[in-house]
Amino acid sequence: MKQNKLYNVAIYCRLSLDDGNEGDSSSIKTQKIMLEEYVKEKGFNIYDYYIDDGFSGLNFNRPAFKRMIKDIEAGFVNLVITKDLSRLGRDYIMTGYYNEIFFPSHDVRYISINDNVDTLYDNNRN
Repeated sequence: MKQNKLYNVAIYCRLSLDDGNEGDSSSIKTQKIMLEEYVKEKGFNIYDYYIDDGFSGLNFNRPAFKRMIKDIEAGFVNLVITKDLSRLGRDYIMTGYYNEIFFPSHDVRYISINDNVDTLYDNNRN
């Protein structure tokens, strides 16, 4: 499949417990590096970074996540990339809602690198 669409990427990172570093934790830094390399390799455009360091994945009332949702609703973001599905959230029902309903209804592609999830290929909505 030839890819002609310009993707404006939301790089989303989350960690529920701070590892004690000033600023971003080392896990967040590792996630950012991994996601940046992936975006660069694929030729995507990074729109913004959304970092929730020290926030549980059991709810979606996280500052950076809510900001990302607003940017999606405003049409600024059309691709969300995370290290794995658990970074997006640990509440399986709500994570499923975002992947199966919210993202597709806003024409947003979702990629979870470690889980090998890419909704461009996984969700054939014809």
